[in-house]
Amino acid sequence: MLLHLNKVKVVLSILICWATLWGCQTVHYYSQAIDGQCRILLKRQPISAIVADSNSPQPLRESLTYILKVREFAENELQLPVDSHYLTYVELNRPFVLWNVFAAPELSLTPKTWCYPVAGCAAYRGYFDETNAQQYARKLDEQGYDVYVGGVTAYSTLGWFDDPILSTFVRFSQAQKAALMFHELAHQKLYVKDDTAFNESFATFVEQEGLRRWQLASGSERIYSDYMLQHHRRRQFVQLIMQYRQKLELLYQSDLEPAEKKVRKTTIFSELRNEFDRLKTRQVELSVYDVWMNQSLNNAKISSVVAYHDFLPAFQKMLTQYAGELDHFFEECRQLAQKDKTERHQILESYMAN
Repeated sequence: MLLHLNKVKVVLSILICWATLWGCQTVHYYSQAIDGQCRILLKRQPISAIVADSNSPQPLRESLTYILKVREFAENELQLPVDSHYLTYVELNRPFVLWNVFAAPELSLTPKTWCYPVAGCAAYRGYFDETNAQQYARKLDEQGYDVYVGGVTAYSTLGWFDDPILSTFVRFSQAQKAALMFHELAHQKLYVKDDTAFNESFATFVEQEGLRRWQLASGSERIYSDYMLQHHRRRQFVQLIMQYRQKLELLYQSDLEPAEKKVRKTTIFSELRNEFDRLKTRQVELSVYDVWMNQSLNNAKISSVVAYHDFLPAFQKMLTQYAGELDHFFEECRQLAQKDKTERHQILESYMAN
């Protein structure tokens, strides 16, 4: 534990020095980020101790035991860097570990971005406390931005710390837990600064391929099929959002007066809700997005839904090219990661075109 806390102090020193170049707001932001991460590290409990304790809730013991099996499979069969990750458990007593703040101008879908010293630039600002996230969101709202705050159940520290299992996802289905672990460990395996499309497509493909192989190895008949149903449902939802996102983009690029754009913006959001309701009559499973759709819609919320999976077919073709050999596949991905972003995307697109 002392080693990890010393590591936090080193990271804190680096971030605070960097933040002072940008002003007090940035110092405050990184202070809460380090404090939030420290609190998680201090609350970690060894999974082995929880599983061995007969006083621990049986569902929790079973879930953690399952996670240890998935973790072993990720290391031995998927060549993912488990290191000391996912050997501890943290009870957070809250539904999310983080709350991300998204913002976009009132008449634009170009999101506001924030840049970080390790992860690069991203279209969100994460807070460990919901109150802090809402306070920052209000400040952005006062500046005229459309704002959206969304909860996050898990995240990766990209190898800086030993990531624990969190109570925010420990009760997920078996398919969801395994997929999440494969996804986050894939980020540990390979992460390219300032290329979200590559990172998320790569991690999502690894989680899908990992689940397919986990189903075969574990003998669980429905883990992969249940996951793919959920994945298909999410793709349908994202496609719907992207369809109306395009309508909004055309509106904002038009020569109409701002007042007229605002009126038509409201109309488009109303049409989006109506189309969603029509789709649900044929596909009831889309009702899982009811809460999201019934809350206020704005540019920030639409911008938070991104089609990160554009390159999935490319990664599938790459793995097929190597007859399913993961070591060759990962080496090809590492070589891609070293290329310029434009060239990297062109190569992935050429895979999909062939």
